[in-house]
Amino acid sequence: MRDYQSLAHTTWDCKYHIVFIPKRRKKVIFGMIRKHLGKVFHELAAQKNSQIVERHLIPDHVNMCISIPPKYSVFYVVGYIKGKSAISIARRFTGKSRNFTGENFWARGYFVSTVGLDEEMVREYIQHQEKEDEHYDQLKLGM
Repeated sequence: MRDYQSLAHTTWDCKYHIVFIPKRRKKVIFGMIRKHLGKVFHELAAQKNSQIVERHLIPDHVNMCISIPPKYSVFYVVGYIKGKSAISIARRFTGKSRNFTGENFWARGYFVSTVGLDEEMVREYIQHQEKEDEHYDQLKLGM
C-alpha cells in the first residue's frame, strides 16, 4: 500500500525527481561541501514540510527524490533549497558572513519530473547514477 500523507483537509502523495547543477557545471560537490550539503538539504526541506526521500550528490550535479506537500509549489521549495544552501556554502567555505546579493553557487534552472507510480525505479536510478556516469565517461573516452 502507498504511504499517503495528510494535511488538515487533504490526503496526498506528491513526489518529484529533481536535478540541479552548480554554476557552469563545475565539479565542486565533493569532500566537506558534499557532507555539508547532505545535512543542509534535509534541514531546508523539513522547514518547508517536505522530505527528501532519496538523494545523491555527484561532483557536478544533485539528484534527489523529494516529497512536497500540495500547499507549496515545486518552484518555491527548490528555489528555497538552492538559495539557502548557496548562502550556507558561502558562510562556511568562503568566509562570507553577510551581503549575499548575487551569491551564485547553483545554476539558474533545474529538472523536475513527477514520480507517480515509478517511485522505486526513480529511487534506484538516483542510487546508481554515479556508476552510470562513470560508465558513460569511459565509453566517451574510448571513442
